[in-house]
Amino acid sequence: MTGRIEVVRAGALTTVQDAGRGGWAHLGVPRAGALDAPSHRLTNRLAGNPADAAVLETTVTGCAVRPDRPVVAVVGGAPCRVTVDGRPVAWGAPVRVPAGAVLDAGPATRGLRSYVAFGGGLLPEPVLGSRSADLLSGLGPAPLRDGDVLPFGHGVPQPVAVDALPWPAVPEVLVLPVRLGPRHAWFTDEALRTLTTAAYRVSPQSNRIGLRTEGPALERARAGELPSEGMVLGAVQVPPDGRPVVFLNDHPTTGGYPVVGVVSEPALAAAAQAAAGTLVRFVRAGG
Repeated sequence: MTGRIEVVRAGALTTVQDAGRGGWAHLGVPRAGALDAPSHRLTNRLAGNPADAAVLETTVTGCAVRPDRPVVAVVGGAPCRVTVDGRPVAWGAPVRVPAGAVLDAGPATRGLRSYVAFGGGLLPEPVLGSRSADLLSGLGPAPLRDGDVLPFGHGVPQPVAVDALPWPAVPEVLVLPVRLGPRHAWFTDEALRTLTTAAYRVSPQSNRIGLRTEGPALERARAGELPSEGMVLGAVQVPPDGRPVVFLNDHPTTGGYPVVGVVSEPALAAAAQAAAGTLVRFVRAGG
């Protein structure tokens, strides 16, 4: 028999995320999944779950939930104050939550996104092999609202015993290695120098679809527009305002603005935790 958690406080944006639904881009379906993949995996490991189990991904303000049976829970990712029925408990470590108690993951003190794992994993109905919410296509469970109820499975009877674990740090400066192409020839040589030497900052308009930047515009060497073509995770697309946008997990699978380069996937976890105003530097990757 599965348990249920009731959403007491949904927060600004809390979604269910797992490892994502890869392999459907040819049908226009983005990957979705946890933006900070290392934190997602580590949170699950501490809860005794498979690495790809579904968890809650909160944004800035955290969330609060009430399970209907005892459960081991872990809050990781962006550091925050964690309480059970108002009593402080550990962040980044397994805690026992009694039936009917309120687990509250507070606002992030650094970074943006915290992850809340429950022993046994969250079990909303999968769509195309994933339980992740996709904000672009609308597939998967909708963003949480107060009063929502989610099922979760049977967890391990004992939490994982560890002394300490190295949680990924929240970046002071977001350094993104970028390989130029496939449309870098659409930009002037000066624009390409600007991309890899200028200081950009994370825009408040960033979201799960893309990390938008504020800074110097990249000048085009060619006018006109491209026919829509395939887009990949980490693509650095340049819209008409000239400010680079780094595509994240909920990105569209096609687009017509030129892609000046691509950021490698391992570097994108830090982008998931970079708050508005964070300094961004693109550095030329080899190859």
